Amino acid sequence: MAAPARPYPSRRPRPRPATGGRSLSWPLWTSGWALLPLRLFLGVTFGFAGLQKLADPRFLRAGAPGSVQAQLRAAAHTSPIGGQLGGLASHALAVGIAIALAEVAVGLGALAGLWTRAAAAGGLALSLGFLLTVSWHSHPYYLGPDIVFAAAWVPLVLAGAGEDPRLSLDGLLRRRAEQELGLPTTATVPMAFARVQALCGGYEAGHCHYRRGAACRPDACPVLAAPPVADPEAGEMLDRRAFLRRAQVVGLFAAAGLGTAAATAWIGRLLGGAGEGGSATSLASPGAGGSGGRAATTTPPTGPPTAGGTAGVAIGPASAVPVGGVASFTDPQAGDPAYVVQPSAGRYAAFSAVCPHAGCEVQYQSGDGEFVCPCHGARFDRTGSVLQGPATRSLSPITVAKGRDGQLYVDG
Repeated sequence: MAAPARPYPSRRPRPRPATGGRSLSWPLWTSGWALLPLRLFLGVTFGFAGLQKLADPRFLRAGAPGSVQAQLRAAAHTSPIGGQLGGLASHALAVGIAIALAEVAVGLGALAGLWTRAAAAGGLALSLGFLLTVSWHSHPYYLGPDIVFAAAWVPLVLAGAGEDPRLSLDGLLRRRAEQELGLPTTATVPMAFARVQALCGGYEAGHCHYRRGAACRPDACPVLAAPPVADPEAGEMLDRRAFLRRAQVVGLFAAAGLGTAAATAWIGRLLGGAGEGGSATSLASPGAGGSGGRAATTTPPTGPPTAGGTAGVAIGPASAVPVGGVASFTDPQAGDPAYVVQPSAGRYAAFSAVCPHAGCEVQYQSGDGEFVCPCHGARFDRTGSVLQGPATRSLSPITVAKGRDGQLYVDG
């Protein structure tokens, strides 16, 4: 008499693949652990950047070199989206505070793994905004850090922080909500396919009984492909509970973050602009700006003066610029900040204060006798010529002359 057919073929023990003594399900192989260093770097960097802006009194002070107002004004001339930035300069204080707080919020979200994808999307938006404004003219492109930050946020937008409760508050709060509701966990457990084969009752000699003897493959495994059976009402309740828990934690984080931001800004104001760096005097009248190359120099005119002393727009008394000294003024034509120097007696040179690299306003360092860009560190000598990159062009020249009335004049 023939033996009855068994519902499942016997499972033969399979040789265990060599893994060098380490399980194939080691957690560092999963995306959550692999992205953890990137989360830490981006979170710390953006959080620190936001707090640094709030602590720097010059960033929010209108008219200060490197202020958000100066950067917006410069970006309006150099950015591909400059037309949309013109109106923001009049609200520079609000824009600066919003940028700083957004950076702090993005940094906290990335570090804590709280609404990670949303935080990463915010970081990506900030990086793209910086790329289109202060970093747009970086050359070569890889010298501009914002394009790298924008690319670094993309994996976190796609993958988040993972579901491991040890890695993120999102995972921890969802796990607690599952426990409170008495629901089975929905966490993904990493497992090598060899382990799945060892536990499967339908696997034998490389073939799958459930697939009528077809080759056993992870991409076609019916066990792995079977969707989990879940109660729709329980799933909605779980999502609602997890959302409310995350909202509560976000509220706590927001209160703590705003308190830290306010304290940082207050301490920055107490320290009051230490290291403010420039010692250029300011001329009384507007004047200066320009277009591209070495600083231009002129000598006092010998022709007949006009009513003002010579042709052009008066920017202030020549006596305000001592030999070897520097004075600042505003270009009457472009409205940009500019500097005038007197390298030798009776010889004057003027040039734009807008850095040709990314449009930030350079500031004079009296100790070194150089003009330094506060954004990316470019340095220029007292003629406006490049001493150190990333800028590749000199400060734009402005024609200046001393009139017979003792005033300085620039082309208007």
